[in-house]
Amino acid sequence: MKRRHIITIKDLARELQVSVATVSRGLRNTHDVSKITRNKILAKAKELNFRPNFNAMGLVNNKSHNIAVILPTITHYYFAEVISGIQKVAYKNNFNIILHITGESAERERAIARQLPLSSIDGLLVSVTSDSQKCDHFLEIFNCGVPIVFFDRIPDSINTSKVMQNDFEGAFIAVEHLIQNGYKKIAHITGPYGLSLTRHRFEGYLAALKKYNLAVWPEWIIYSEFEQASGSEDVKQLWESKNKPNAIFAVNDSKAIGAMLELKKRNIEIGKDVAVVGFTNEPMSAVVSPSLTTFEEPAMEVGMRSCELLLQHISKKNFTPKEVILNGKLIVRESSKKRRTDP
Repeated sequence: MKRRHIITIKDLARELQVSVATVSRGLRNTHDVSKITRNKILAKAKELNFRPNFNAMGLVNNKSHNIAVILPTITHYYFAEVISGIQKVAYKNNFNIILHITGESAERERAIARQLPLSSIDGLLVSVTSDSQKCDHFLEIFNCGVPIVFFDRIPDSINTSKVMQNDFEGAFIAVEHLIQNGYKKIAHITGPYGLSLTRHRFEGYLAALKKYNLAVWPEWIIYSEFEQASGSEDVKQLWESKNKPNAIFAVNDSKAIGAMLELKKRNIEIGKDVAVVGFTNEPMSAVVSPSLTTFEEPAMEVGMRSCELLLQHISKKNFTPKEVILNGKLIVRESSKKRRTDP
């Protein structure tokens, strides 16, 4: 089949009897093209089914209209929602997304960062891997003048915009809910040591215990990965101790569900003998039995705000970095019912 001729800016310019530069400026809605001329250009573009070639236009305005996104995974509900938010804003502003998945590998993250074609992207959105200790590879990109916005899992060492949920407040609210429902021996199965979200949720946990003058037991604080299997292994470790908790606050829903499965194997009634609270509000948390109390993260909004900030950085060379902290809410379900007897 013979390939049809693709309409270009030159075709529009010839049809309208104006210069290619005028068509380019009209499509970009610059200030030096009148509204009447711009409307004629847009009408002709629609009539001829013109599709902008942003790579070609980038030669004129030094923009590729490409955004690179680096994520640890897309199998988690949270990151799927974040991507949806990023897409919503990017596509509305005629930007393409180039997605890279690190698979929770710091080595892979460094390789991706160092292989990025910086001349072909306008900016970068990043959530770092769970075992990232140094972020020099991102600092190198940032120092080359490429805007970066970090979200959710963020490094503290780079002075750029960051978007995250209020991890401290969410953890505090979750643990306070357990305490008010009669649970005072609360364990925390958390994420990898060193991540900012791990630290902030741990600090919220400690603050709630301190408010109610409850003891902090080091053996009840376990650092491990974010997966369901880790939640199960954490409970095994907790139950090896003679001093067992009567409630568990998990760093995310996957670990909370893993903990619940292990508790069930031990014939422990969840929401009666031992309470469990998670963090994220994944769809599974509503259908697991008993249903899981969790702190809902504003994942879609995190993605949207991150992309909006990045586009502001791209359009304004001297845009001041911002730190955006978004609030969530506690979703109370069956796994944290009031304790049957005093501890």
